[in-house]
Amino acid sequence: MSKSKYKKRDIYTLIKFAQADDTKALEELIRRIQRNIFTMFSYLTDKRQDIADLTQEVLLKMAKNIKSLKDISRFRPWLNQIVTNCFYDYVKKHAKYEKIELDNDKLLEIKDKIGCEPGEKCLFSEMEKLIKAALLTLPDNLRIVLILREYEGLSYEDIAKITDTALGTVKSRISRARIKLQQELKEFI
Repeated sequence: MSKSKYKKRDIYTLIKFAQADDTKALEELIRRIQRNIFTMFSYLTDKRQDIADLTQEVLLKMAKNIKSLKDISRFRPWLNQIVTNCFYDYVKKHAKYEKIELDNDKLLEIKDKIGCEPGEKCLFSEMEKLIKAALLTLPDNLRIVLILREYEGLSYEDIAKITDTALGTVKSRISRARIKLQQELKEFI
């Protein structure tokens, strides 16, 4: 099958082909999901090199274990489980060597874009930076559940399974994260 034919396939077909050792299907699957994974990690940590490394780690684990996925309709939660586990491993690893500290002044520094047209695009970009900076101030356990809920759109039940946390705890953490995020952004909303 030619490369262009893979681009026309839906993600579930690509998963089936990848499970049958079709490397071109796996390449196309990776191409489609890598930006989403990178973006998710960019909301979890502010270290660009670590974001790239974490993204690669998730893609490698996904490629290595795609055959173990029994129900392809559960691909997203399965992939989010890998992302969550990699992030928790990253936090544990870095907690041993250094305290992960965020330079809030650096994160909140927003430089004007020259010639930013239209004005809405520029405003959206600035708000996105403010929201990301506010997310990075949240404790890891609150940040991950909020991102899984709001960014990935997962159900509370899926988040509970992924984070290996009780459903009530997930709801509580999401609620606390939203409140803290609101407080962090109160001068802008």
